[in-house]
Amino acid sequence: MAEFLELNGVEVVDTFAEAFPMKGTRAIITAVSPRWAGIAAAEMSGYATSVIACDAEVAVERQLSPDETPDGRPGVSVLAFGFDRDSLASAVQGRIGQCVLTTPTTACYNGIQDCPKEKQIQVGGAIRFFGDGFQFSKQLGSQRFWRIPTMDGEFLCEDRFGTVTGVGGGNLILCGDSQANTLHATEVAVEAISKCPDSILPFPGGIVRSGSKVGSQYKKLRASTNEAYCPTLRPLAESELPDGCNAVYEIVIDGLSPEAVQNAMRAGLHSASSCEGVLRITAGNYGGKLGKHHFYLRDLL
Repeated sequence: MAEFLELNGVEVVDTFAEAFPMKGTRAIITAVSPRWAGIAAAEMSGYATSVIACDAEVAVERQLSPDETPDGRPGVSVLAFGFDRDSLASAVQGRIGQCVLTTPTTACYNGIQDCPKEKQIQVGGAIRFFGDGFQFSKQLGSQRFWRIPTMDGEFLCEDRFGTVTGVGGGNLILCGDSQANTLHATEVAVEAISKCPDSILPFPGGIVRSGSKVGSQYKKLRASTNEAYCPTLRPLAESELPDGCNAVYEIVIDGLSPEAVQNAMRAGLHSASSCEGVLRITAGNYGGKLGKHHFYLRDLL
Protein backbone atom coordinates (compact mmCIF):
# COMPACT_ATOMS: atom_id res chain seq x y z
CA MET A 1 0.00 0.00 0.00
CA ALA A 2 1.22 3.46 -0.88
CA GLU A 3 1.95 5.84 1.98
CA PHE A 4 0.95 9.46 1.73
CA LEU A 5 2.30 12.79 2.83
CA GLU A 6 0.43 16.09 2.51
CA LEU A 7 1.17 19.51 1.04
CA ASN A 8 -1.43 22.28 0.98
CA GLY A 9 -4.13 19.68 1.55
CA VAL A 10 -3.03 17.55 -1.43
CA GLU A 11 -1.95 13.93 -1.13
CA VAL A 12 1.73 13.48 -1.98
CA VAL A 13 2.77 9.87 -2.45
CA ASP A 14 5.83 8.96 -0.38
CA THR A 15 7.84 7.83 -3.40
CA PHE A 16 10.67 9.02 -5.61
CA ALA A 17 11.36 10.04 -9.18
CA GLU A 18 14.00 7.86 -10.77
CA ALA A 19 16.34 9.68 -13.16
CA PHE A 20 19.38 8.86 -15.26
CA PRO A 21 22.81 10.32 -15.96
CA MET A 22 22.93 12.10 -19.33
CA LYS A 23 25.51 14.22 -21.11
CA GLY A 24 24.38 17.81 -21.45
CA THR A 25 25.47 20.98 -23.19
CA ARG A 26 24.26 24.56 -23.57
CA ALA A 27 24.05 26.52 -26.83
CA ILE A 28 23.75 30.30 -26.75
CA ILE A 29 21.91 31.47 -29.88
CA THR A 30 21.92 35.16 -30.71
CA ALA A 31 20.29 37.15 -33.51
CA VAL A 32 19.42 40.67 -34.57
CA SER A 33 16.18 40.48 -32.55
CA PRO A 34 14.60 38.32 -29.81
CA ARG A 35 12.13 37.06 -32.42
CA TRP A 36 14.78 35.55 -34.69
CA ALA A 37 16.79 34.12 -31.80
CA GLY A 38 13.59 32.53 -30.53
CA ILE A 39 12.72 31.07 -33.92
CA ALA A 40 16.14 29.44 -34.20
CA ALA A 41 15.86 28.03 -30.68
CA ALA A 42 12.38 26.65 -31.35
CA GLU A 43 13.51 24.97 -34.56
CA MET A 44 16.55 23.48 -32.84
CA SER A 45 14.30 22.10 -30.09
CA GLY A 46 11.91 20.33 -32.48
CA TYR A 47 11.25 16.58 -32.18
CA ALA A 48 13.46 16.33 -29.09
CA THR A 49 11.17 15.21 -26.29
CA SER A 50 12.62 11.83 -25.29
CA VAL A 51 15.67 9.80 -26.26
CA ILE A 52 13.31 6.81 -26.35
CA ALA A 53 12.64 7.83 -29.96
CA CYS A 54 14.52 11.11 -30.56
CA ASP A 55 18.23 11.77 -31.08
CA ALA A 56 18.34 14.10 -28.07
CA GLU A 57 16.24 15.90 -25.48
CA VAL A 58 16.36 19.63 -26.21
CA ALA A 59 14.48 22.72 -25.03
CA VAL A 60 14.84 26.41 -24.32
CA GLU A 61 16.32 27.16 -20.91
CA ARG A 62 15.60 30.91 -20.93
CA GLN A 63 15.72 34.17 -22.86
CA LEU A 64 18.92 36.20 -22.65
CA SER A 65 19.30 39.99 -22.67
CA PRO A 66 22.03 41.57 -24.82
CA ASP A 67 24.28 42.10 -21.80
CA GLU A 68 24.24 38.32 -21.15
CA THR A 69 25.41 37.21 -24.60
CA PRO A 70 28.90 37.03 -26.12
CA ASP A 71 28.10 39.44 -28.95
CA GLY A 72 25.80 41.89 -27.17
CA ARG A 73 22.69 40.86 -29.10
CA PRO A 74 19.40 39.32 -27.89
CA GLY A 75 19.73 35.62 -27.29
CA VAL A 76 18.27 32.34 -26.13
CA SER A 77 19.89 29.62 -24.06
CA VAL A 78 19.12 26.06 -25.21
CA LEU A 79 20.04 22.90 -23.30
CA ALA A 80 20.54 19.57 -25.06
CA PHE A 81 20.97 16.11 -23.53
CA GLY A 82 22.00 12.73 -24.89
CA PHE A 83 22.90 9.34 -23.47
CA ASP A 84 26.59 9.75 -24.34
CA ARG A 85 28.96 12.43 -25.62
CA ASP A 86 29.17 11.07 -29.17
CA SER A 87 25.43 10.92 -29.71
CA LEU A 88 25.04 14.35 -28.14
CA ALA A 89 27.67 15.78 -30.50
CA SER A 90 25.93 14.30 -33.54
CA ALA A 91 22.53 15.64 -32.48
CA VAL A 92 23.80 19.13 -31.67
CA GLN A 93 25.81 19.39 -34.90
CA GLY A 94 22.79 18.40 -36.95
CA ARG A 95 20.35 20.64 -35.14
CA ILE A 96 22.58 23.73 -35.18
CA GLY A 97 23.56 23.10 -38.80
CA GLN A 98 20.00 22.60 -39.99
CA CYS A 99 18.09 24.93 -37.69
CA VAL A 100 20.37 27.73 -36.46
CA LEU A 101 22.72 28.22 -39.42
CA THR A 102 19.64 28.49 -41.66
CA THR A 103 17.89 31.14 -39.54
CA PRO A 104 18.49 34.78 -40.58
CA THR A 105 21.14 36.78 -38.64
CA THR A 106 22.00 34.10 -36.06
CA ALA A 107 25.26 33.18 -34.34
CA CYS A 108 25.89 30.32 -31.92
CA TYR A 109 28.21 30.08 -28.92
CA ASN A 110 29.29 27.56 -26.30
CA GLY A 111 27.42 27.96 -23.02
CA ILE A 112 29.48 25.57 -20.83
CA GLN A 113 32.75 27.21 -19.86
CA ASP A 114 35.86 25.78 -18.14
CA CYS A 115 35.31 22.33 -19.57
CA PRO A 116 38.34 20.04 -20.11
CA LYS A 117 39.08 19.50 -23.79
CA GLU A 118 38.48 15.76 -23.56
CA LYS A 119 34.89 16.46 -22.46
CA GLN A 120 34.16 19.00 -25.20
CA ILE A 121 32.27 18.27 -28.40
CA GLN A 122 33.00 19.75 -31.79
CA VAL A 123 30.20 21.92 -33.20
CA GLY A 124 31.40 24.80 -35.37
CA GLY A 125 34.35 22.69 -36.39
CA ALA A 126 31.96 20.16 -37.92
CA ILE A 127 29.51 22.65 -39.43
CA ARG A 128 32.29 24.68 -41.08
CA PHE A 129 32.44 22.39 -44.10
CA PHE A 130 29.20 23.91 -45.34
CA GLY A 131 31.39 26.89 -46.26
CA ASP A 132 32.84 24.76 -49.06
CA GLY A 133 36.35 26.09 -48.57
CA PHE A 134 35.31 29.71 -48.06
CA GLN A 135 35.00 29.35 -44.27
CA PHE A 136 37.51 31.10 -42.01
CA SER A 137 38.57 30.48 -38.41
CA LYS A 138 39.35 33.11 -35.79
CA GLN A 139 41.16 32.51 -32.52
CA LEU A 140 40.40 34.70 -29.48
CA GLY A 141 42.46 33.56 -26.51
CA SER A 142 41.60 29.90 -25.98
CA GLN A 143 38.42 30.10 -28.05
CA ARG A 144 38.20 29.30 -31.75
CA PHE A 145 35.32 30.49 -33.91
CA TRP A 146 34.28 29.61 -37.45
CA ARG A 147 32.95 32.19 -39.89
CA ILE A 148 30.75 30.46 -42.47
CA PRO A 149 29.59 32.62 -45.41
CA THR A 150 25.83 32.91 -45.90
CA MET A 151 23.63 34.90 -48.24
CA ASP A 152 22.94 37.56 -45.58
CA GLY A 153 26.55 37.82 -44.37
CA GLU A 154 28.09 35.07 -42.27
CA PHE A 155 27.25 32.58 -39.56
CA LEU A 156 29.62 32.71 -36.58
CA CYS A 157 29.79 29.51 -34.55
CA GLU A 158 32.16 28.52 -31.78
CA ASP A 159 34.39 25.57 -32.61
CA ARG A 160 33.84 23.45 -29.49
CA PHE A 161 31.16 23.27 -26.80
CA GLY A 162 31.63 22.08 -23.22
CA THR A 163 29.61 19.24 -21.75
CA VAL A 164 28.67 18.07 -18.27
CA THR A 165 27.24 14.89 -16.83
CA GLY A 166 23.69 15.97 -16.11
CA VAL A 167 20.45 14.27 -15.19
CA GLY A 168 17.50 13.25 -17.35
CA GLY A 169 14.08 12.06 -16.31
CA GLY A 170 13.23 13.89 -13.12
CA ASN A 171 9.45 13.94 -12.99
CA LEU A 172 6.19 14.77 -11.27
CA ILE A 173 2.78 13.19 -11.96
CA LEU A 174 -0.30 15.29 -11.19
CA CYS A 175 -3.69 13.66 -10.68
CA GLY A 176 -6.75 15.93 -10.72
CA ASP A 177 -10.53 15.95 -10.67
CA SER A 178 -10.96 17.26 -14.22
CA GLN A 179 -8.96 17.83 -17.35
CA ALA A 180 -9.33 21.61 -17.04
CA ASN A 181 -8.19 21.80 -13.42
CA THR A 182 -5.34 19.32 -13.87
CA LEU A 183 -4.06 21.08 -16.98
CA HIS A 184 -4.19 24.45 -15.24
CA ALA A 185 -2.27 23.11 -12.22
CA THR A 186 0.35 21.57 -14.48
CA GLU A 187 0.72 24.84 -16.40
CA VAL A 188 1.25 26.65 -13.09
CA ALA A 189 3.93 24.12 -12.15
CA VAL A 190 5.62 24.50 -15.53
CA GLU A 191 5.71 28.26 -15.11
CA ALA A 192 7.42 27.89 -11.73
CA ILE A 193 9.92 25.35 -13.05
CA SER A 194 10.77 27.54 -16.04
CA LYS A 195 12.30 30.04 -13.62
CA CYS A 196 14.76 27.46 -12.29
CA PRO A 197 18.23 27.72 -13.87
CA ASP A 198 20.11 24.84 -15.50
CA SER A 199 16.97 22.83 -16.25
CA ILE A 200 14.55 22.26 -19.11
CA LEU A 201 11.19 20.63 -19.77
CA PRO A 202 11.61 18.84 -23.13
CA PHE A 203 7.97 17.88 -23.78
CA PRO A 204 5.39 20.10 -25.55
CA GLY A 205 4.73 23.10 -23.35
CA GLY A 206 6.57 21.22 -20.61
CA ILE A 207 3.72 18.70 -20.24
CA VAL A 208 3.31 14.99 -21.05
CA ARG A 209 -0.18 13.62 -21.58
CA SER A 210 1.10 10.19 -22.68
CA GLY A 211 3.05 8.97 -19.68
CA SER A 212 4.83 5.71 -20.44
CA LYS A 213 6.17 2.58 -18.82
CA VAL A 214 9.17 0.51 -19.87
CA GLY A 215 8.38 -2.20 -22.40
CA SER A 216 5.23 -3.34 -24.18
CA GLN A 217 3.32 -6.43 -25.22
CA TYR A 218 4.61 -5.51 -28.69
CA LYS A 219 8.27 -6.58 -28.75
CA LYS A 220 9.49 -3.76 -31.01
CA LEU A 221 8.37 -1.02 -28.60
CA ARG A 222 10.76 0.19 -25.88
CA ALA A 223 7.94 1.99 -24.04
CA SER A 224 4.15 2.02 -24.02
CA THR A 225 1.20 3.71 -22.33
CA ASN A 226 1.19 3.64 -18.54
CA GLU A 227 -2.24 2.12 -18.09
CA ALA A 228 -2.15 2.52 -14.30
CA TYR A 229 -2.51 6.29 -14.80
CA CYS A 230 -5.09 6.29 -17.61
CA PRO A 231 -8.51 7.17 -16.15
CA THR A 232 -10.42 5.50 -18.99
CA LEU A 233 -8.71 2.15 -18.30
CA ARG A 234 -9.75 1.79 -14.66
CA PRO A 235 -12.31 -0.95 -15.49
CA LEU A 236 -9.71 -2.84 -17.53
CA ALA A 237 -6.38 -2.56 -15.69
CA GLU A 238 -4.93 -2.13 -12.22
CA SER A 239 -5.12 1.57 -11.39
CA GLU A 240 -2.94 3.89 -9.29
CA LEU A 241 -5.47 6.73 -9.40
CA PRO A 242 -7.36 8.22 -6.45
CA ASP A 243 -11.14 8.28 -6.38
CA GLY A 244 -12.54 11.12 -8.42
CA CYS A 245 -9.48 11.43 -10.66
CA ASN A 246 -10.36 12.13 -14.27
CA ALA A 247 -7.10 13.45 -15.72
CA VAL A 248 -3.37 12.99 -15.22
CA TYR A 249 -0.42 14.98 -16.57
CA GLU A 250 3.30 14.37 -16.15
CA ILE A 251 6.18 16.83 -16.06
CA VAL A 252 9.62 15.58 -17.12
CA ILE A 253 12.73 17.55 -16.15
CA ASP A 254 16.31 17.41 -17.43
CA GLY A 255 19.07 19.33 -15.67
CA LEU A 256 22.76 20.06 -15.81
CA SER A 257 23.12 18.75 -12.23
CA PRO A 258 21.12 16.73 -9.66
CA GLU A 259 20.63 19.95 -7.67
CA ALA A 260 19.05 21.66 -10.68
CA VAL A 261 16.54 18.83 -11.13
CA GLN A 262 15.73 18.72 -7.42
CA ASN A 263 15.15 22.48 -7.28
CA ALA A 264 12.90 22.33 -10.33
CA MET A 265 10.88 19.45 -8.89
CA ARG A 266 10.45 21.33 -5.62
CA ALA A 267 9.19 24.44 -7.42
CA GLY A 268 6.72 22.38 -9.45
CA LEU A 269 5.48 20.38 -6.49
CA HIS A 270 4.75 23.41 -4.32
CA SER A 271 3.12 25.38 -7.14
CA ALA A 272 0.86 22.56 -8.29
CA SER A 273 -0.27 21.65 -4.78
CA SER A 274 -1.77 25.11 -4.31
CA CYS A 275 -4.10 24.73 -7.29
CA GLU A 276 -7.78 23.80 -7.25
CA GLY A 277 -8.72 20.27 -8.22
CA VAL A 278 -5.39 18.56 -7.60
CA LEU A 279 -6.05 15.31 -5.73
CA ARG A 280 -2.66 13.63 -5.67
CA ILE A 281 0.94 14.23 -6.74
CA THR A 282 3.32 11.35 -7.29
CA ALA A 283 6.39 10.47 -9.35
CA GLY A 284 7.47 7.73 -11.71
CA ASN A 285 10.16 5.17 -10.97
CA TYR A 286 11.25 1.67 -11.87
CA GLY A 287 11.85 0.38 -8.38
CA GLY A 288 15.23 2.06 -8.24
CA LYS A 289 16.81 -0.52 -10.54
CA LEU A 290 17.47 1.54 -13.67
CA GLY A 291 18.41 5.10 -12.73
CA LYS A 292 21.06 6.10 -10.18
CA HIS A 293 19.34 9.39 -9.22
CA HIS A 294 16.40 9.08 -6.81
CA PHE A 295 14.53 12.29 -5.97
CA TYR A 296 12.29 11.62 -2.97
CA LEU A 297 9.17 13.75 -2.80
CA ARG A 298 9.35 13.86 1.00
CA ASP A 299 12.63 15.78 0.67
CA LEU A 300 10.90 18.41 -1.45
CA LEU A 301 8.14 19.32 1.01
